[in-house]
Amino acid sequence: MARMAMAALVVVVVAAAVLAGGATAQLKEGFYEHTCPQAEKIVKDYVKEHIPHAPSVAATLLRTHFHDCFVRGCDASVLLNATGGGEAERDAAPNLTLRSFGFIDRIKAMLEEECPGVVSCADIVALAARDSVGVIVITKYSPAGELQGGPFWSVPTGRRDGTVSIKQEALDQIPAPTMNFTTLLQSFRNKSLDLADLVWLSGAHTIGIAHCNSFTKRLYNFTGRGGPGDADPSLDPEYAANLRRTKCKTATDNTTIVEMDPGSFLTFDLSYYRGVLKHRGLFQSDAALITDATAKADILSVVNAPPEMFFQVFARSMVNLGAVDVKTGAEGEIRKHCAVVNKH
Repeated sequence: MARMAMAALVVVVVAAAVLAGGATAQLKEGFYEHTCPQAEKIVKDYVKEHIPHAPSVAATLLRTHFHDCFVRGCDASVLLNATGGGEAERDAAPNLTLRSFGFIDRIKAMLEEECPGVVSCADIVALAARDSVGVIVITKYSPAGELQGGPFWSVPTGRRDGTVSIKQEALDQIPAPTMNFTTLLQSFRNKSLDLADLVWLSGAHTIGIAHCNSFTKRLYNFTGRGGPGDADPSLDPEYAANLRRTKCKTATDNTTIVEMDPGSFLTFDLSYYRGVLKHRGLFQSDAALITDATAKADILSVVNAPPEMFFQVFARSMVNLGAVDVKTGAEGEIRKHCAVVNKH
């Protein structure tokens, strides 16, 4: 049965890639083959060298790609510094904990030395997100004793960088951890992503961490009455009590971090979904996934299957994410520095 399910799933993923072809017609694998042949290797080698020493950066690279694509498309606008007295996307609350800017800047500097003005920051973000997952997440050993990693997906390149970055757009468009299922799904549909993309991209929380202040309302003040007795009833009481006792000891803690997938946050696996099914997802948006029958059925379809099934659907959704409102051809520019627009 597992082999049949996997075979059917591969067909679905291939079909999805074909259907997405129109949206990514100007993106292609090997885009830099002639203009910067070593581009993807430079990104991968840097990621492979540094992520093992700072494995939590893999999650923030994934978040950076996600947050970038949800505002003005996958155009690296999240990397831009504010100018002219205004505030940029990176100044918005959802992006204040992103720790990937320096990492991406260092890759960009290497690529500028290799091929000046050729490789976009947007493509670097997309490639680094993919490659970091491949480096960090060793799930198990195969019967032959070989290491088996996490998901891998193709990253067609050719994205161009945007020149506009506005804080309010990030606040308005990046899905919030307090959203219910209806609002979450609408935010994804606004970006031409569907219910399956919502379910599987949420799986990135398997390697995520969160600050207490992003979910303490669920522990101390869910209805506004306040106190430990005012916890979110959809959160497992034992889990909530443990979080209050050992992690988020006050309602105002804004520095303590908590693993989104306790005991497994450096492994790309299915335990995040198992936690959600036990009502142990940290965010309201995690809990929301099992309030919809179709979404819950999708989760149940993979939790007891080989992890490769999850890897396949996650990969498909990452390809879909990477195609959101991309700029290609003559649109945008290729920034010399990822944090600033070129001078013309």
